[in-house]
Amino acid sequence: MADDGTGALPTVRHIIVNDNKFSTYKLGLLRALVRIADGAPGLALNRTDDWVEIPLGAVGLFWIMLYHPLVLRHQLRQAPGSRGYSFATEDFFKLQSFTPLDFRVGMSLSADVAPVVLRAIKAACRNILDNPAHYTTWPGSNRPIFEGGSARMTIKKAPVRLDKATLSRFGTFRVPSFLWDAFSRYACWIEPAIVNEWIDLMGSWDLRYSMDEYHRGLQWVEGRRDTSAVRQMINQQLETGRVECVWTAQILKAKRFDVDHCFPWSRWNNNDLWNLMPATHTANASKSEKLPGDLLLKEAHPRVVNWWEQAIVGTSREEQFFSEAEASLPLLGQERTLEGVFEGMLQQRLRLKTNLQLAEWLGAL
Repeated sequence: MADDGTGALPTVRHIIVNDNKFSTYKLGLLRALVRIADGAPGLALNRTDDWVEIPLGAVGLFWIMLYHPLVLRHQLRQAPGSRGYSFATEDFFKLQSFTPLDFRVGMSLSADVAPVVLRAIKAACRNILDNPAHYTTWPGSNRPIFEGGSARMTIKKAPVRLDKATLSRFGTFRVPSFLWDAFSRYACWIEPAIVNEWIDLMGSWDLRYSMDEYHRGLQWVEGRRDTSAVRQMINQQLETGRVECVWTAQILKAKRFDVDHCFPWSRWNNNDLWNLMPATHTANASKSEKLPGDLLLKEAHPRVVNWWEQAIVGTSREEQFFSEAEASLPLLGQERTLEGVFEGMLQQRLRLKTNLQLAEWLGAL
């Protein structure tokens, strides 16, 4: 692709193709940052003209989600030779029986599991700062592109939720603003370039595996398109009251409704509670894989907020709802309110429209 005028794309190409690599760590860091910028923009703590600051723990968490299948499931070498990896501590190997979905952003961890995951994230953060962040430099210089600093933290045997506040306890990580914007805007092109280079590196160190094996190891674990929890919530509400279709205001009937992904799953893999809406079968079928239009979403505002108040606020799922929204929606801010979540949805709708050029749905005929 031609440069967009910011210099971001040549810089990204330099990191992926030209920069010396003695392991896959630089590619791992770059892919983790692209994943955060694209799928969890709400994790950003601060932004200036020069930098976007994100939780260091988020970088460590996404790092583990990337390397977990590569090392623990597929045993694919991430550096030449037979030596171990500085991030793969005893706690990392204790995650063998888990999947990356078990410790994704917003998940609640039990008192037995939480210390293991947090210590694994801490080791990953230390490795990131000492290795790829330190050695990923601007072309023709020894000056690091990324900056970060760890914070002192105590890990206790207690339940914890992997939300923005928890991930911020590990420290902060800074990404140049123009690179952050490129990661978000061009993720669908940048990530395949990273994966291709990653496969070439692994293939140069170990010839025993097929291309399919490398691709399977590098496949991002998205989870599955699952609406069962929200379907159950709708059925519970229908037992004692009524539920409206957020798009048409029609009253839903038991066992004759759909759960709609407001922002289509096929275009943006998000299964968060805030993104799942009660809808009639007709409306959901008409909407299909389209993005709701700006005016349509604004018109649905009272019904969307009413659904959240009806089914989520005051229940055991409220914390999960806000933690997921805080991570995946931009401009949510520090105050956890339903209006803040909806405002974040409007911003994310515009972002998906701009970045992915999705077709818009203007409502059921």
